[in-house]
Amino acid sequence: MDSPLVAAIEAGGTKFVCAAGHGPDDIEEARFPTTFPEETIARSIEFFNEVQARKGKVNAIGIGTFGPADVNPESSTFGYIKNTPKADWSNTDLASPIRAALDGIPLAFETDVNAAAWGERKWGAAKNLNDFIYITVGTGIGGGAVSNGKIVHGISHPEMGHLRINKDDSVDSFEGCCPFHGDCLEGLASGTALQQRWSQDPSELPIEHLAWEIESSYLADAIINITLTLSPERFILGGGVMDQEHLFPMIRERVTSRLAKYIDVPEPEKFIVPPGLGAQAGVLGSLALAQDMLK
Repeated sequence: MDSPLVAAIEAGGTKFVCAAGHGPDDIEEARFPTTFPEETIARSIEFFNEVQARKGKVNAIGIGTFGPADVNPESSTFGYIKNTPKADWSNTDLASPIRAALDGIPLAFETDVNAAAWGERKWGAAKNLNDFIYITVGTGIGGGAVSNGKIVHGISHPEMGHLRINKDDSVDSFEGCCPFHGDCLEGLASGTALQQRWSQDPSELPIEHLAWEIESSYLADAIINITLTLSPERFILGGGVMDQEHLFPMIRERVTSRLAKYIDVPEPEKFIVPPGLGAQAGVLGSLALAQDMLK
């Protein structure tokens, strides 16, 4: 292979996906539930050790994790998952034990959505774009931003899932489920919110259900706010909730209508799109981050 063997972890609140390979067409994976930190980290290390026994040394690793996370390499807690609602994982050092077990190889550490965005830029729906947004709508909601060809950071990392959006109590009486903010975007439009609001798995709700009118409205407002702030070239919407393909035209129509021609979106079908890498965006993005560490 022309490119070196690298490793990746997509650390999700429900499952971990570990992978090793040379590129998107040459990887092997292991998937297992996210349990206690010690157990889950140990299973990740076990997978990589087994790969190295067969294929040789892994040269770098990229980790894309649920958060909040410390992604600042200059910080004393770089590689930590911070104050997360995921039970038992707050203030967990995820990066150090994995890097130590792999002989101190170069390590990239990002949020899962930033990693997914990076994978989409290299191999997916954002290829050749320098300014775009990746949003995942699943158990929670997260957003990653690439601006001028670089992943956006600041005092921390973007937390688009916790945007405050308009809520009409006469249409939606649900109070929200975010443990920090109640009725933020995640509290109103995540898969968890849909499940709690309608007492039913979102995947089982019929297309004509009121749930999708409300859902598309909240997501459209979020996209409008981000558009007016960052002016991206494209939005990529992934995650389990967005497997409901009928949401895309509903969201596009609302975004176009509510922008009221203040900003022209000439081709809504190209402005708001599904991931080109599908459910593999996160792990492949982490693989791409690992490759970047060797440049």
